[in-house]
Amino acid sequence: MTATERLTISLLWVIGATVFVVLYGPALMVVLLSFFDITREGIDWGSFGFQWYGRLGDNPQMLAALGNTLLVGACAVVLATALALGLAYYMKTGARRGRAFVEFVIFLPFVLPAIITGISLLIAFRELGLERSLITVTIGHVVLILAIIYRMVTIRLDSLENSQIEASLDLGANGRQTFFHVVLPQLRSALVTSGLLAFTLSFDETLVTFFLVGGDATLPIRLWAMMRVGFTPEVNALVSIVLVVTITLAVLGAMSLKEAMARK
Repeated sequence: MTATERLTISLLWVIGATVFVVLYGPALMVVLLSFFDITREGIDWGSFGFQWYGRLGDNPQMLAALGNTLLVGACAVVLATALALGLAYYMKTGARRGRAFVEFVIFLPFVLPAIITGISLLIAFRELGLERSLITVTIGHVVLILAIIYRMVTIRLDSLENSQIEASLDLGANGRQTFFHVVLPQLRSALVTSGLLAFTLSFDETLVTFFLVGGDATLPIRLWAMMRVGFTPEVNALVSIVLVVTITLAVLGAMSLKEAMARK
């Protein structure tokens, strides 16, 4: 290896390390600060402990926002999964008429800028006479995450042989029995993976939620509002917990996706 090659490799390592520091440094700083007291003079490095984690219960508004976020995410994933599963299965076994149009409708809100999607949904709900609430937020999240679940379910369905469905029907099973006993078990990994990824996306969705939320704020909206007056110390603890949970869900989703791909 020449000196020029060694210098190039070293430079690439430096650039790569810098990128990682810029991307993950702020998140790691939040986790670090969650263990210390912050005063007007700065960080009290002698106050290391879990005191701010224990004081999370003293901030009911923050916990309520977290609960709203979890509720919206869970409901959105369940509704989007049911809708995506039904559409994908129909496209697999039905006449497939209008498939291009259906997929256009599903993927368009996902590829559009979030601010456009949020404003469009806000106008639609206003014309329908629906007041902004957690229900409108949930519908907005379903519109966003439907594309992820539908795509992953469709890919898994396309890998299934039609002969399995035909054999089940020939042996006397009806459509419902074929779906629940033949098709659904083979979609389990795709549903779990897409559900985890969709929940992660729903959890930190801000722009669309901003246009659709009413009086009950979600966690991202609550944190956004606190930026004007500053964060209380226990916010670092809550964000650290959310960060760990989000990373865990993302890792589980990636592992599940890897296992699903390996089975093909």
